Amino acid sequence: MASVNLGSLVHSYPIFNQASRTNSKSFPLPRSFPFNPLKNISSSTPKRRSFTSLPSISSVLTKEDAVMEEDQDPQLPSFDFKSFMVHKGNAVNQALDSAVPLRDPVKIHEAMRYSLLAGGKRVRPVLCLAACDLVGGKESMVMPAACALEMIHTMSLVHDDLPCMDNDDLRRGKPTNHKVYGEDIAVLAGDALLAFSFEHIAVSTVGVTPDRIVRAIGELAKSIGAEGLAAGQVVDISSEGLTNVGLDHLEFIHVHKTA
Repeated sequence: MASVNLGSLVHSYPIFNQASRTNSKSFPLPRSFPFNPLKNISSSTPKRRSFTSLPSISSVLTKEDAVMEEDQDPQLPSFDFKSFMVHKGNAVNQALDSAVPLRDPVKIHEAMRYSLLAGGKRVRPVLCLAACDLVGGKESMVMPAACALEMIHTMSLVHDDLPCMDNDDLRRGKPTNHKVYGEDIAVLAGDALLAFSFEHIAVSTVGVTPDRIVRAIGELAKSIGAEGLAAGQVVDISSEGLTNVGLDHLEFIHVHKTA
């Protein structure tokens, strides 16, 4: 999967600024906003705080506006992005573990959990949580949608590893799903994760109006169907062995496969 650009996410914060803080001045974030939790934090960054005191993105923005309004030197509050990724990633992992318990029929749920809980940076669900935070929402409102994104992403990896596609033996340092459970169970485990992702949004989302839930499900379905993730995978497979693939062709694959 290609990397995700946080630029559009970061610059969406004025929505929160206009909706909830109309009397305050906006203070734009820098255009470059690193998202890789594995990168080292700058030496100028203060010592990491405990997760219990970790500020939300919206609270940092609020404090920035307050500093500018008081005409003080812009001693802006720090934002430890690495800690934010770890903290939110752990929350997502706990929610995924609860959402897909080991139950009958055991074999398919075991296969689903094998890949779903195999690790990873959880970039997609954390971005979902961060976007909610930027507009003043509660984490509990969006966690089912965040988990659904990771379920769909996991499904795409399980299917991508199959012999009929990339035929990979390892994923994140562990045997791929079909190497452990067989191709038949791997296909069904991926299908089950895809189906359950939409069920989870529809059934488990609280505090959100039904029309917004339906809209979110529609947008998500479109992004992974024949005009989204599946389209990128088809073009990728069809391009194997070609020597005249242009930049536009590659960009189409990367954009659409990044669900």
